[in-house]
Parts: sequence; C-alpha cells; structure tokens
Amino acid sequence: MEAIAKPRKIGGSLVVTIPKTIVEEEGLTEGQPVKVSIVKLRKSGFGISKGIGPFTKDDKFWGQLEKHDGRD
Repeated sequence: MEAIAKPRKIGGSLVVTIPKTIVEEEGLTEGQPVKVSIVKLRKSGFGISKGIGPFTKDDKFWGQLEKHDGRD
C-alpha cells in the first residue's frame, strides 16, 4: 500500500505518520516493525496558471535590446 505524506520535525528527526486507513487495512499495531521506502516527489506546476489560454505568436517574449511595436 502507498500513501503520500509530509515529514515534520520532532527534535532532531523527521517524522511521517501512517494514515488511519492504511493502519486499519494492514492491521498495523504500535511497535510492529514495518518497511518504509523513501522517494522524494517533484513539485508539479500543473494548475498554477489557471485561466491563461494557449500561447500565440503575439505572446513572444520581447528582450531588453529588441524593438517592439509599443505593446507592453
């Protein structure tokens, strides 16, 4: 079973809690050894720019040294 969790700092360690649904499904008890695999997730930029339509030729980035037609 898999879950995504954010570690939090307690003392000098980072702690990750196991969600209740996983505890119940796996029948885990306090003090029971479990195997944990750590994989860092990349942040997704999906949905950051909601409402912005697709780019067009007019959306070209104008550099500082380029002349343009007065649009900002």
